[in-house]
Amino acid sequence: QVQLVESGGGLVQAGGSLRLSCAASGSIFSINIMGWYRQAPGKRREFVASITSGGDTNYADAVKGRFTISRDNAKDTVYLQMNSLKPEDTAVYYCNIIQRFRQYWGQGTQVTVSS
Repeated sequence: QVQLVESGGGLVQAGGSLRLSCAASGSIFSINIMGWYRQAPGKRREFVASITSGGDTNYADAVKGRFTISRDNAKDTVYLQMNSLKPEDTAVYYCNIIQRFRQYWGQGTQVTVSS
């Protein structure tokens, strides 16, 4: 079993920055993909960014150039640095890990960007 615990959410003004963290524990395999998704009120959960255990990254068009995903494999932790935040970035942000054809989710952390 795998557990994911997110932290770092909060309230920030437009143009500001936040850094999310997600620590994974349990049966973590060396080859995996960790990522972030978000869900705004009344909308579907959407992909934000992902990073493989080898360091390859992928971003949604809406966040390219503003968000940076990184990871510390020794700590099984993934980070999301969010800069130039916009009100439309307001959502619950969920951490995700995919390994051995199974997917796990964190409980989510709220990010609110005021205009």
